Amino acid sequence: MRSVIVHGTGQVSVDTVPDPTLPGPDGAVVAVTATAICGSDLHFYDGDLPFYPVALGHEVVGRVVEVGPDVRRVRVGDRVMVASVAGCGECRGCLAGDPVTCVKGGQVFGSGTGLGGGQSELLGVPAADFQLHVLPEDPAELSDEAALLLTDNLGTGWAGAQRADIPPGGTVVVLGLGAVGLCAVRSALALGAGRVLAVDPVGGRVERAVASGATAVEGPTVEAVLEATGGLGADAVIDAVATDGSMTDAFGAVRAGGTISVVGIHDLEPFPLPLLMGVYRSVTLRMTTAPVHRTWRDLVPLVRHGRLDATGIFTHTFDLDDAADAYAAVAARSAEVLKVRLTPGA
Repeated sequence: MRSVIVHGTGQVSVDTVPDPTLPGPDGAVVAVTATAICGSDLHFYDGDLPFYPVALGHEVVGRVVEVGPDVRRVRVGDRVMVASVAGCGECRGCLAGDPVTCVKGGQVFGSGTGLGGGQSELLGVPAADFQLHVLPEDPAELSDEAALLLTDNLGTGWAGAQRADIPPGGTVVVLGLGAVGLCAVRSALALGAGRVLAVDPVGGRVERAVASGATAVEGPTVEAVLEATGGLGADAVIDAVATDGSMTDAFGAVRAGGTISVVGIHDLEPFPLPLLMGVYRSVTLRMTTAPVHRTWRDLVPLVRHGRLDATGIFTHTFDLDDAADAYAAVAARSAEVLKVRLTPGA
């Protein structure tokens, strides 16, 4: 099969690799019909996570083509989406819908941890009854693009907003307005934020957030947020970037007693955590990847019934064979290219 492989910083190719085998009696093999590039994939592409070679991709929609004898809920031919984070499906953490806390160790597809990459023609999926969510046959009920967002980005934005402890009518700052940040903007508003202040150095991305209901922040972030909040700071800050600069801004922009919710992926270098500021100002710091399965309970019906908008985030589609061009386009971090879908084709 064909699979997107990163061999080094900026080095992407589509290689022919062995087809995945059934990953155990409870596993399945999915033929990928749509996949996507996530901002966290860029950490491998940019060299922040230099683990090479690595088959990338953890956002997958497809058709089940094989199941193990212990699979009960999923059948061959089902249209499915794959949770980006995989767990055993049986432990306390997984039963709570949070494979991040799986006692056997939650893993992300396409991260070099032993699971295959989803930017491929086929994907082996362990614990299929847990990892896979069966989609309506009619894409009009839940489109491939909406489903791809539900595998990661929308769930991450939703979890980031939930863990931000947003008070009813409160003020939230979202740092970074890529796909996850834009999903966090929409999620914060859906969860009762009165005002979301949107921050990104790319003006066009700020405009997208404003179209989703946010308020643009202009100028140095901390000063602008303090001015917008009468010197108090925001009730919550969602950091969808997680660089040293964005983390520093988060601590400076949050009010005393507020919460910083980090869903961006930091690099391997340690961050100089301002503990004294955090202690004296009673700041709560939370960090997570998305508990995807648990978010599905809320998000699937909200998206299906139009209560949470999942449109307008994907901007481009590339054939899988053109993955190198697709990565270069996403890595430019422009206003025009926000989220890219890859299609394996025939």
